[in-house]
Amino acid sequence: MGVWIDTDMGFDDIAAVLVVLHAGEEIDGVSLVFGNTPIDQVKRNAAGAALAFGWEFPIHEGQALPVLGKLETAERILGEAGMPTAGLTLPDAEPLPPGDAFAALCAWLDQQGPKRILALGPLTNLAALCLARPDLAARITDLTWMGGGVTSGNHTASAEFNAFADPEALAIVLAHGLPLRMVDLDLCRKVFAYPDDVAPIRSAGGANAALIADLLAGYISIGTSRGRPGMAIYDPSAAVAFVNLGAVAFRKARIDVELGGSLTRGRTVVETRESHAIFNAEYAVDALVETTRAQILGALMKEAQK
Repeated sequence: MGVWIDTDMGFDDIAAVLVVLHAGEEIDGVSLVFGNTPIDQVKRNAAGAALAFGWEFPIHEGQALPVLGKLETAERILGEAGMPTAGLTLPDAEPLPPGDAFAALCAWLDQQGPKRILALGPLTNLAALCLARPDLAARITDLTWMGGGVTSGNHTASAEFNAFADPEALAIVLAHGLPLRMVDLDLCRKVFAYPDDVAPIRSAGGANAALIADLLAGYISIGTSRGRPGMAIYDPSAAVAFVNLGAVAFRKARIDVELGGSLTRGRTVVETRESHAIFNAEYAVDALVETTRAQILGALMKEAQK
């Protein structure tokens, strides 16, 4: 059996998918969720990526709105397409065939074998699964999620974007006891892509070398435009944690999420003292940074050479 990816399909999501594929994993399906941009643009991104990179696994439309509250996207950082670029963009593609992510997830979980999920956006699809089919949600053996922040946020001072966009979904997932492994901002901010990483990919010689280089350069510019030396590689770092168990170390903890307050909504609270809480999850505490970086850039290079 393969794995499942839940994603809001920006560039770092695409890079995460490539990390999983080039690690030799089979992807059984992908569910889409709002996040980087509204669901219609997420669907266009997924269709364009599938066309550009020859993805044949099924891709299913998922939730367009959070469990509660208004739609929150990262468009103010990433632009309307949800992925800045230095030039080339994903190709226009035929719309994805109709597909219900909830039904597809249920059908996948109803099969035998380990059920490993990599989640790269708000956890709304998985919260819907917990509420409607807790029996199937209980079959998930590993839920690795890029989200949360142990010390601080990015979308607000308190909250990381994926948690802020649907904190109720995170609360539901935690309440149902899913085996959550949180790869948070603090961990991902140890792993950077730099402007010098672009040229080798551009010169790789494959059909998509220029496209990948332009998208990577656009992504890195998010950081450099703010005076940083590069850009933290968020979703692909979670993908490395998902496929390379020796690259990222995890620690058991009690994780909760703040649901109220104009300044604290979406904040993840991580209690590591066993004397103070019953642990319900794990969070990433350290990474082999150069190993993680090499695996991410290696996957992009392999794709750029095809």
